[in-house]
Amino acid sequence: MRTRMVAAIAGLAGLCVQMVRGGLTLDLGIGRRVRPLGPQRVRMVAPREVVFDVIAEPYLRTTPRALADKLEVLERGSDLVLAAHFTALGWGLTTTTVETVRFERPERIAFRLVRGPVPHVLETFELRDVDGATDFEYRGELGTDLWALGQWWGARVARVWEETVAASIEAIRAEAERRAGS
Repeated sequence: MRTRMVAAIAGLAGLCVQMVRGGLTLDLGIGRRVRPLGPQRVRMVAPREVVFDVIAEPYLRTTPRALADKLEVLERGSDLVLAAHFTALGWGLTTTTVETVRFERPERIAFRLVRGPVPHVLETFELRDVDGATDFEYRGELGTDLWALGQWWGARVARVWEETVAASIEAIRAEAERRAGS
């Protein structure tokens, strides 16, 4: 009896680690709760086309080696890619999300989760030209299953997700402004 209990606990722990790492997506379609991501807004002192290129180049062209630990393009088209994103969580864990990324030059980039620690994520980067600068807006939604349990899990995932996006936005801003000579 004790051996079975230990095995069951170990199995459950293994499933939880796989879920955290994005290797197992629990998509039951019952008790779905959807919560907003963002919005996050940033003014970038760079033309919209420059900001768009900074975001799109690692996906649509060759991914720089400097991003190899964060991004792997699995399939590349002219305006749509399938990409794996890697996020270090600490304790030696890295989560992997696989997303489609659609490019609508020059104003919009849309992300749709295919595999990850939650069953549903939709996100957009909206770029608005304002007097030679760019108003950048991120928003999205994150969905989980299993009512309150899923909602609890989604709150933890959303916190890390939004922190990761904020860091990416800051890197995009810095590079776009550098390229624009600001």
